[in-house]
Amino acid sequence: MSYLELKDLEKRYSKNGPLIVDHMNMNIEKGEFVVFLGPSGCGKTTTLRMIAGLEDVTGGDILLEGSSIINLTPKDRGVSMIFQSYAVWPHLTVFDNIAYPLKLQKVPKAEIRKRVYEAAEVTQIEKLLDRYPAQMSGGQRQRVAVSRAIVVNPKLFLMDEPLSNLDAKLRVSMRTDLRNIHNKLGATSIFVTHDQSEAMSLADRIFIMNNGKIEQVGTPDEVYHNSATKFVAGFIGTPPTNFFSVEISTGDGGLYAKSEEISLRIPGKYQEGLSPYVGRRVDLGIRPEYIETVGSGDEGTFAKAKVNFVEPQGSHSVLILDIGAHEIKTEASEFSKLKAGENVGLRIRDDRMAFFDQDTTKRII
Repeated sequence: MSYLELKDLEKRYSKNGPLIVDHMNMNIEKGEFVVFLGPSGCGKTTTLRMIAGLEDVTGGDILLEGSSIINLTPKDRGVSMIFQSYAVWPHLTVFDNIAYPLKLQKVPKAEIRKRVYEAAEVTQIEKLLDRYPAQMSGGQRQRVAVSRAIVVNPKLFLMDEPLSNLDAKLRVSMRTDLRNIHNKLGATSIFVTHDQSEAMSLADRIFIMNNGKIEQVGTPDEVYHNSATKFVAGFIGTPPTNFFSVEISTGDGGLYAKSEEISLRIPGKYQEGLSPYVGRRVDLGIRPEYIETVGSGDEGTFAKAKVNFVEPQGSHSVLILDIGAHEIKTEASEFSKLKAGENVGLRIRDDRMAFFDQDTTKRII
């Protein structure tokens, strides 16, 4: 039995309105750090809010430790939620902000003091308990919100884009802190974001959502290297996967992927899976780091391209290239000496590529 289970969960905002969450099924184990990842409007925050009890469930069920919680009020579900906006009260000290949910539960004063200090130590704000939020930085206020969430010892720790109001440097340090807090507490955490770098760095497993459905569930490594659909392959990765619409054809005893711009002899390990697609068009996906630029006449190239722009990134460069009217992006591990307007050949490293069915968008191989 899973710790948290969603069974055919549905959400509509009107009787005949569209399904915002569409028959979603999900299993989360105790102690996991799970991330809901997807573009705006995909249903991830709505799903989180239904788990928290802040949105009514249109259909299906939510089970926590084997029991349905959909008819329980938010305060009776044993969950804590951190919001994007911190939601700390400006007229209360840090101590009183953290203590607030315990006072609502009529916890004895001595116990409140003990638990507030313990929560503040976990988030490293024990020296700030007498301050007011206006005297604190954004990162410190977010720590207050985290402390208030963990002080009630929740069964589930829910976070709705809690880092989006922080600057880039602070976001990186805070996500490390959140993961450390999760590990210290042995908590079960669900984190919502549209930022893939947050998802990849935090998650034990990522639930990638699109149009109210789950596209893929897996570890960061699985969803990146073994993307199950074209959507996942295009959503995960910066720069994103390059896609080419190609026809699978035979020649010289093997298979080729061809279009007006490219001609790629398909490596042997892909040929069996692609043999039913001979004469049909599929989508070829190649991640930027697996495309290398070589001389335009070098052996093994699958296309010729023109350098349009070079974006230095410090540790590497991103190259924006034109293959006919098709723009792609590649990565160079060192500062590239290529200049705009130069012609290059393109070669694939380590035969790393993926093929997707154009009708179902699912990965073929």
